[in-house]
Amino acid sequence: MTYEGEFVRLDVADGVGTIRLDRPKMNALDAQMQEEIRAAAREASLDDAVKAVVVWGGERVFAAGADVKEMATMSYTDMAKRSGALTSAFSAVARIPKPTVAAVNGYALGGGCELSMCTDIRIAAEDATFGQPEILLGIIPGAGGTQRLSRLVGPSRAKDIIFTGRFVKADEAERIGLADRVVAPEAVYEEAVAWAARFTGAASVALRAAKDAVDRGLEVDLETGLEIERQQFAALFATEDRTTGMTSFVENGPGKARFAGR
Repeated sequence: MTYEGEFVRLDVADGVGTIRLDRPKMNALDAQMQEEIRAAAREASLDDAVKAVVVWGGERVFAAGADVKEMATMSYTDMAKRSGALTSAFSAVARIPKPTVAAVNGYALGGGCELSMCTDIRIAAEDATFGQPEILLGIIPGAGGTQRLSRLVGPSRAKDIIFTGRFVKADEAERIGLADRVVAPEAVYEEAVAWAARFTGAASVALRAAKDAVDRGLEVDLETGLEIERQQFAALFATEDRTTGMTSFVENGPGKARFAGR
């Protein structure tokens, strides 16, 4: 199972799915592209052949933001109708129940930055640039930027970036936690695929549970988060992978189990 839209496609190779953004010149995220991102994320979620996902905008740019020409023509009523779909399209990436990584070359601005923050980690080029410059257009981030950025870098840093609309270079992004690894531009996609490939033979049900526990736990108080973790932990004792993993550990030592993903 794969997906191919006009501007977004899902390619699958050796267990790694790549959601490829391809709308020249700057991957401006118009409404059509947003819906194609949603569709690609859904396919990546449902396809059992996909064990982990890379989101990549190509060697030149990740995504330089929303399509401002499209937004400039929209009224309050138009955006009130559209904004929910915008948020949920990006959230579809955040809810992929598998490890995800953004491979960031060039600009990840506005909606591009917001999309990158929907993945579990971000690998960025040394010359990559992040930012939420919406304030310079007289608006605020509208696809998760005020929420995901503050959770990643803390509220005061997020406010500085959002209030000023300034650009964040790769070295600062890594220092504050907006990027997790910085590599040479030509190595970004390769590094992202290598990270994703680590999970092609992993216990996929346990990975899903771990991701769900972390993500849902961030939304609630500690006691509720601990209860989410407890339930996920106990449920895994009903899986074939748990039996396989523990039996392999006892008989052969750690790290040698071959999981079936059940």
